[in-house]
Amino acid sequence: MPFPIFAAFPSLLNSLPKSGGWLNTVKVVLGLFELAFAFKFLSNADMSLQLHLLEREVFLAIWIAVFGVMALNLFGIVLFPHDSKPERIGVGRGVFGTFVAAFVIYMIPGMFGHPLKLISAFPPPLHYSEAPNGAFHGGNPTTDDNPMAIIEGTHLGPQGIYVFHDLDKAQDYAKQVGKPLFVDFTGHNCVNCRRMEMSVWAEPAILKMLKEDYVIVSLYVDERTKLPEEQQTVAILPDGSKRDVKTVGQKWTAEQIIRYSIASQPYYRVLTPEGEDVNEIGGASYETHSNPANFQKWLEDGLRLAKNKTKGNEK
Repeated sequence: MPFPIFAAFPSLLNSLPKSGGWLNTVKVVLGLFELAFAFKFLSNADMSLQLHLLEREVFLAIWIAVFGVMALNLFGIVLFPHDSKPERIGVGRGVFGTFVAAFVIYMIPGMFGHPLKLISAFPPPLHYSEAPNGAFHGGNPTTDDNPMAIIEGTHLGPQGIYVFHDLDKAQDYAKQVGKPLFVDFTGHNCVNCRRMEMSVWAEPAILKMLKEDYVIVSLYVDERTKLPEEQQTVAILPDGSKRDVKTVGQKWTAEQIIRYSIASQPYYRVLTPEGEDVNEIGGASYETHSNPANFQKWLEDGLRLAKNKTKGNEK
C-alpha cells in the first residue's frame, strides 16, 4: 500500500515522522499480525488434510496469545529486544491497544463453544473442535437432543446439525422419512461457507427448518480422501473438457459442475425425497442469499415446492 500512495502523492514523504521507537512498534505489530495469519493458513491445510492438529480451541488459544502479546506490547508491558519503554502512551497507541485487548476478550468465549460471528471466516468451524458442543456440554451429545446422531452415515456438522457426506445415503434416508434434501456444496477451506453457516444458518427460524424439515448432505469439494479404484473415473464436463475423478472432493466437484454448471461454493440446492431438483427456486449462494430473510424464504419455498412435487408424483 505505501508504494502507490507515495507514488501518487510524493509530497506526503515530507510529512513522515523520523524513524525511531514508533517504527519498531509498527514492525512488532505487523510481525504479530503475520504470525496470526500464518496459523490461519496452517489451519486451512490442517482441515483440508483432516489432521485435527489445529482444532478450533487450539487455534483460538494461539490467536488469544498472539493478540494478547500485541496488546501488552502496545501498552509497554511486554518489550522485545529493540523496544524502548515508552515514557507515555499516546492517544493513537492507547486506542489501538484497547481495541486489540477488547478483541482478545471477545475471543475467549469461543474457547467454550460460542460462535464468534465477527470472525466466523477465520477460526475452524464449531464442529472441527475437541468439544463440538462446547466445553461445558461435553463432546458427545445425547441422542435425545440429536436423534440424527444414531443414523448411519451422519456426521456432526455446522450449528450442531448432523449431516450426511454421501449423496446416495442422504437420498435414501430422505426418501425413507419423506423429507426434502438440502444439498450443500461446500469446502473445508471455504471462507464464505463458514460465514453462511455462522451468520445465516444460526438464525433461529432457519436453524429450526434445517434441523426439522430437511435432510442435509454436505458435499466437500476439497475432500482429499481417495475413492476406491473401481469408483475412480474421468468426468466429461459440460464444456467437453475431461477431469480426473480420483478423490471424494473431485467427485463432488464434478457432480456440481455437470449437474448445475456452477463451480463456486457455497452452493445450495433443494431436492425432493425422490431426488428431483426443485428448479423453480434455483440454487442459493453467498452472493445471492447471504441475507437471512432471503435465505429463509428460499428454504420455505423449497419446502413447499418439494412437497407439491412429491404429491404430484404420487398422483
